Amino acid sequence: MGKEQKRKAKLLKIAVLGHKTIPSRQGGIEIVVEELTVRMAKLGHKITVYNRSGHHVSGKEFDSKKLKEYKGVRLKYVPTIDAKGLAAMTSSFFAAAAAAFGKYDVVHFHAEGPCAMLWLPKLFGKRCIATIHGLDHQRAKWGRFASTYIMLGEKCAARFADEIIVLSKGVQQYFLDTYGRKTVFIPNGVNRPVIREAKMIKEKFGLEKDSYILFLGRLVPEKGLRYLIQAFKEVKTDKKLVIAGGSSDTDAFAAELQEMAKGDDRILFTGFVQGQELDELYSNAYVYTLPSDLEGMPLSLLEAMSYGNCCLVSDIEECASVVEDKALVFKKSDVNDLREKLQTVCEKEDVVQKRKAEAADFICEKYNWDDVVRRTLKLYRR
Repeated sequence: MGKEQKRKAKLLKIAVLGHKTIPSRQGGIEIVVEELTVRMAKLGHKITVYNRSGHHVSGKEFDSKKLKEYKGVRLKYVPTIDAKGLAAMTSSFFAAAAAAFGKYDVVHFHAEGPCAMLWLPKLFGKRCIATIHGLDHQRAKWGRFASTYIMLGEKCAARFADEIIVLSKGVQQYFLDTYGRKTVFIPNGVNRPVIREAKMIKEKFGLEKDSYILFLGRLVPEKGLRYLIQAFKEVKTDKKLVIAGGSSDTDAFAAELQEMAKGDDRILFTGFVQGQELDELYSNAYVYTLPSDLEGMPLSLLEAMSYGNCCLVSDIEECASVVEDKALVFKKSDVNDLREKLQTVCEKEDVVQKRKAEAADFICEKYNWDDVVRRTLKLYRR
């Protein structure tokens, strides 16, 4: 075995930062970090993940015990100022400093904002990888200061990262057009789940199989929830609309949605869900909908399809490229088109069943976590 082969075969010491905390399902980034790091640890790599110290994004009642180790991954906790816009900034500053001084071969940053600190481990000779989960500065929830900081992170990634991973072709094109920077397209993966009967959700919310249309994700403006509620209120159906997910950074938007839904008792807010409850919601939905204006790589959509759901999504590139012809699409931000499509699925069960029959096999073959890990490790070693 030559020197080069030995180098490529050696096990790596890897630091990971930029997410909130694992194990948790606070958002798509947390799921990605957990899936990748646990698999890499299983292959023998030494992984240290820098978690935030703050509370769960949906409220402190969802905080879990601080673990030192999770499925072979070392967990460290960094100081975090638990305030909107500051949590990501402070935690990524301390995590990047720890990674810079630690004995690591690779430091992997997730999301644009945290990349504002990418120059620091780079200065200390670390190989730095950035995963851009979406163009975060476009998100409606951020004020001017946070958007400026996120933009700084994007520029730092473009300038200093050894490799940039993007999750959609649209973001890949954006980096090429804006910075002349080449990136590597590695979409997320999905696991084939166990389908569960409606037990817990029947007891708790009175939900039966195929009795509801499901949205599952964080309650933030860019997910298109205003249109969804407006459109659904005009749909003639006995089916419920279940909006499952916690608020992110502030409760004001969730309160606005609940106010919009007043007077229609078919609309149900479950709050943040995880574990069996989450599995049951995915397993028994009639249709899953994701009406987003903006996405990175919609993990909840991959998950919904892996459970064999008929999906109705906005026609943004990030959603359309995932579903191809295996789901229904409507014009982004168009309440009337969304209402018509919702009415159609409620009336035409054959349309729904056709999509359900082909969704799971299609998505599980197209997006595979082990493949994502293999391609990511290849970038670490390049």
